[in-house]
Amino acid sequence: MSAVDNFKRIQASASHEVGAAIKLFVIEDDEVDLMGIKRALRDLRITNEVVHARDGVEGLDILRGANGHDPLEGPFIILLDLNMPRMDGIEFLKEIRADETLKSAIVFVLTTSETDQDIIDAYSHNVAGYIVKSDAKEGFREAINLLDLYWTIVSYQTPPDGSGSI
Repeated sequence: MSAVDNFKRIQASASHEVGAAIKLFVIEDDEVDLMGIKRALRDLRITNEVVHARDGVEGLDILRGANGHDPLEGPFIILLDLNMPRMDGIEFLKEIRADETLKSAIVFVLTTSETDQDIIDAYSHNVAGYIVKSDAKEGFREAINLLDLYWTIVSYQTPPDGSGSI
């Protein structure tokens, strides 16, 4: 089964369980990069709704329903750039990991940075994956495979009664 097929299976499962398809919340300041992400999604035949924020401040406002934004309803996956104005990706990660309602959000970093420090900083804030934009299409396939593994583990650890405790 391909990565795209796995993602569609995960989406169907999530849609069945919670009544909504998984949204992709892209926090990215560069419009050209945003267009590239959307193109990669289209090439992979992923038609999920894409919600966009221009930086970490706007991303938090959308997640929290602040400053005139409606709160983003789940389920969603965050695709996060690191290098942005006002609030960069690492600051954004610190904020959501400290927020009780957002700390368990699934976040994939999608950035041009390949520096060891950025990778270490991102993973120290519990990101699900780190994708370098120069290879966004293949990186996104890898992210989908990581997500598939994540959902498989979560499904495996959830007891049959659905109580959520192991």
